[in-house]
Amino acid sequence: MAVDFKVIVIGRGMMGAAAARHLSAMIEGVALIGPREPAERKSHHGVFASHYDEARITRTFDDNVIWATLAARSLDRYAEIEARSGIPFFTEAGCLFAGPAPQPGQGFLGRALDVAATLDIDVEMLDPSTLRERFPQFSLNESFQGYFEKRRAGHVNPRALVQAQVALAETGGVSVIDETVTSVRDAGAHVEVSVSDRVYTAERVLVAAGGFTNFNGLIPSPADISVAARTVVFYELAERELELFGEMPSSVVFGDRDEDHVYILPPVRYPDGKTYLKLGGDTEAHRFDRLEDAGAWFRSDGNPAEREQLVALASNLMPALSGCPVTAAPCVATFTRTALPYVGYTDSPRIALLTGGNFVAAKSSDELGRLGAVVMTQGWLGEEDFGRELTPVLR
Repeated sequence: MAVDFKVIVIGRGMMGAAAARHLSAMIEGVALIGPREPAERKSHHGVFASHYDEARITRTFDDNVIWATLAARSLDRYAEIEARSGIPFFTEAGCLFAGPAPQPGQGFLGRALDVAATLDIDVEMLDPSTLRERFPQFSLNESFQGYFEKRRAGHVNPRALVQAQVALAETGGVSVIDETVTSVRDAGAHVEVSVSDRVYTAERVLVAAGGFTNFNGLIPSPADISVAARTVVFYELAERELELFGEMPSSVVFGDRDEDHVYILPPVRYPDGKTYLKLGGDTEAHRFDRLEDAGAWFRSDGNPAEREQLVALASNLMPALSGCPVTAAPCVATFTRTALPYVGYTDSPRIALLTGGNFVAAKSSDELGRLGAVVMTQGWLGEEDFGRELTPVLR
């Protein structure tokens, strides 16, 4: 039978939008289905996405060579995407890592230094005194060392990046459908994708639904993922704080305990016209197995205990923030069993999966989208694209 589309991409987030853009240059007959960001988060009872924000850290320095490679490939295309779409989304503010001196090959920093040497990543090593002198915004442990990636690092605006990807996908002929998918069914010779008022058919489907992957029957068998709640805090900055923090890089500071690790985004202007410095950590208070629970979390203001923990860490690390208004917000991280993204087919030879950001994928989303497009057109990923390592694990 004739189908509506050759490929339907489900999920209008960072990976799905990127996959649609790449597919637009490979084949005709592509649709991207997913709702836009809700106008009112707290009254919305549909699905959500985690890109509803203005800043995500981007860098190549990483303790895993696959993640580092995915980031580098994406960074290679940032300028082209901005130029072609006319939508800027990348700020090259640099990225700083600070923490105790690592043992070679041990811990995140020790492994990341090995990966940097393997991939020839330009990272400046700062001794404790130089670190404190260069970055006076922070009150760091006097023994901490720094690792600064100045070029090809900083932060991306995830909302703007998705907007750019969708715009280019539409220019390339992709049909963008502002709907929420309620079910996906392999009908044998084709796939049926249901939305509120109709059913679309396609030869193949790529599910890129992030933390909502296992909801609404999108894939035949659940993916082996864990959907975790995280809380972030925002410090509203006035002119006094902007003078100190305005030129800071994106930063990751390690503590003695995992729960003391924090990541920090430089001051960024948000849609409400105010400038915020954002800070988050590694704590996950809840994990979600039901659509209703995930939706309730996105409508909340995050976890109060995590908020207070982050405020305490920020007070020690950046004392100049004292007195700034603080708000908190919810975020969701999708973790995989392999700690790598899943890119490949499910139990169905017509339904593939693209998910598993593991809280570090925003910077790499364009390359992940390309890999999803390759699976849709070629059917598999080769060794050069880490096909074996990125094979989805199902429950």
